Amino acid sequence: MHPAYTVIFFTTASGAGYGLLFWLSLAHVFGAGPDRWTSLGALILGTVLVSAGLVSSTYHLGRPERAWRAFSQWRSSWLSREGVAAVATYLPMTGLGLIWLFGLSENLVTLLAALTVFGTLITVYCTGMIYGSLPTIRHWYRTDVPVIYLVLAAGTGGLLFQSFVDDYNLLVAIALVAGLALKMWYWMDVDRDPGKYTSEMAFGMPQLGAPTPLDPPHTQPNFIMREMGYVVARKHAKRLRTFAMVLLFGASVLALVGLPWIAVLLAGAAVWMERWLFFAEAEHVSMLYYGAQRA
Repeated sequence: MHPAYTVIFFTTASGAGYGLLFWLSLAHVFGAGPDRWTSLGALILGTVLVSAGLVSSTYHLGRPERAWRAFSQWRSSWLSREGVAAVATYLPMTGLGLIWLFGLSENLVTLLAALTVFGTLITVYCTGMIYGSLPTIRHWYRTDVPVIYLVLAAGTGGLLFQSFVDDYNLLVAIALVAGLALKMWYWMDVDRDPGKYTSEMAFGMPQLGAPTPLDPPHTQPNFIMREMGYVVARKHAKRLRTFAMVLLFGASVLALVGLPWIAVLLAGAAVWMERWLFFAEAEHVSMLYYGAQRA
């Protein structure tokens, strides 16, 4: 698949933002949240990251001005469910912000924080399921895809939260190591998978063996070939995988020793590479018609 940088930025920035809001709200649920002004600063940063990511995602649409129509398809579309969950999560987030900004009674903080925790988890899960629900792409049609999105969001967001408070070093490091382990397993398992479909199946002639086209399907690249037929060299993919794993491990070590700001840079670069590979290595089944052997 063609890696769209707006979507990469969206999943990276909003994931970190929701992760930050998750840790902040969870701390307040258990009565261990930071003071009013620290909480407000963390809330603002998380909201900015989430909002920037959501806005950037609309630029990948053919008609961004029609993005609002996606909200009506929540019964069948994970993209629509993500939008609904994201908007709904703004409500308790706004309530928390007003309480901390104006110094209002904190009687509702626990309830609003619990709703924010729930909203962040649901929204990031829906983001992962946008890809995890597509059987046409074997790299995405996996139960561990939304889990990886959740864990990496918790890890990167935890680093941001750690920059406001310094009591969560071990938990944040565990989240990052868990994300690293899950991604390593994902890559190993994907590499072992030979693919479910073949070009013989695509042409409906499995008994005749692999077809050899006499002429190319098109005289020049079309939309499907540009968007679905992106190919990254195997040696480059392995190198980027290694870089991403090293950076993520380094971020977990820095989180453990209490250097979150440097760790944020390493983790951000690692997740950016991971997301780029997530799209670049994905094989769409439609490319079987254009000469691909497995999908």
